Amino acid sequence: MPPFLLDDPTLDHAGTLLVLLRGAGLRVVTAESCTGGLVAASLTHHAGSSDVVEGGFVTYSNVMKTALLGVDSALLARHGAVSAEVAAAMADGALAHAPRTDIAVSITGIAGPGGGSAAKPVGLVWFATARRSGETVTLSRVFDGDRASVRQQAVAQALDLVGQRVRS
Repeated sequence: MPPFLLDDPTLDHAGTLLVLLRGAGLRVVTAESCTGGLVAASLTHHAGSSDVVEGGFVTYSNVMKTALLGVDSALLARHGAVSAEVAAAMADGALAHAPRTDIAVSITGIAGPGGGSAAKPVGLVWFATARRSGETVTLSRVFDGDRASVRQQAVAQALDLVGQRVRS
């Protein structure tokens, strides 16, 4: 399988999430950095996804995080792009820019192979989910594997987190 494609279990998971979102009458928006739009791609792979997927922001650079999502450049300078604070700001920004949306999910991380440090190793990914009717929740994971594997695992985790927020 080419490294840029999503595997069948991830696409199946996305399809299950669409059913859950549809049943709850909720819409979702994504804000992605290290996954480069793969979460949105996994959801929109399925016919009929437009009734629950509002869209997605791919904000790979800090400039785009600020320009498209309103992430404060001082926050980026203080905590770095791969942080709970920036993940939360990305999710909140996506929700603010998608007024018909109920849930936002954001992903920012270090997929590798370079770019890691002792404090922020390759494989570190921060996630946030924001609900219009509730708080913004963050979570970090450190995934093993090569770049494609880290990104694949991050997509699966993001889908899980959205599902958890729908159920809560």
